[in-house]
Amino acid sequence: MVHKAVLPVAGLGTRFLPVTKTIPKEMLPLVDKPAIQYIVEECARSGIDDVLLVTSVGKSAMEDHFDRRLDLEAALEAKGKDDDAAMVKGLSDITSIHSVRQPEPLGLGHAILMGAGHVAADESFAVCLGDDLIDASSDFLVRMIEAHERTGRPVIALMEVPEDQIHLYGAAEVEPTDRPDEFRVTGMVEKPDPDEAPSNLAMIGRYVLPGSIFEVIRDTPPGRGGEIQITDALQTMAADEPIIGLKLTDPRYDTGDKLGFLKATVELAAQRDDVGPELIAWLHSWLEEREG
Repeated sequence: MVHKAVLPVAGLGTRFLPVTKTIPKEMLPLVDKPAIQYIVEECARSGIDDVLLVTSVGKSAMEDHFDRRLDLEAALEAKGKDDDAAMVKGLSDITSIHSVRQPEPLGLGHAILMGAGHVAADESFAVCLGDDLIDASSDFLVRMIEAHERTGRPVIALMEVPEDQIHLYGAAEVEPTDRPDEFRVTGMVEKPDPDEAPSNLAMIGRYVLPGSIFEVIRDTPPGRGGEIQITDALQTMAADEPIIGLKLTDPRYDTGDKLGFLKATVELAAQRDDVGPELIAWLHSWLEEREG
């Protein structure tokens, strides 16, 4: 049973400077909830009760966010704001949070390897990247876990993208199976030219991996950019036996750049009962004024 997740969140967030000089990118709010909380809540909904944050210097705010804040709780309760106090207190109850620091930015594969001291070699675990937010109504991670438990193979998340955008992703070479949206992945190409891509199925930020991946990563030499790439380690495992790819068809929000972050903020805000109706009405009015 998969009950642990590794969240690589050690990056510098340079696309969001200057705010990320002092605030972790993962703590930037989508309305009033930091991006990292969406990921941790997704893990909890999927049956994961143990989350390891792979962080770096200057990112302790993430750990603080999921810790108790007794003075704030007491202040809220003293003002009769019991709902707010319960919400703040509840952050520490979402799931068990641990952390380890990645001392050098040596790639995603290396960041995942930092979990080897927390996840046993005979355990399986999920990996969730903070730039990819999946709609809260989705059970996609649950289905990835089920696919892994059924097959024993690594499972990667795939998404169809326009052919002229596949160069932005790792592309999967796949064979169909008799299960909807499930593929056997026989190879991967990191950021291929569109005319050389094996498919338009892009690898996105969800994985379910066996603990044996740690040994494969240790034996994986640095690749693109001099970094240890998880794609290279998975390629090694796929060469022995195809791994599993599951295609995401549910809504996904890409918060990896400014425009994607703004789109995600608007979409998530529009879904909320407290601010959605007024926001949508204002957007219609604002667009009409600009077009007029």
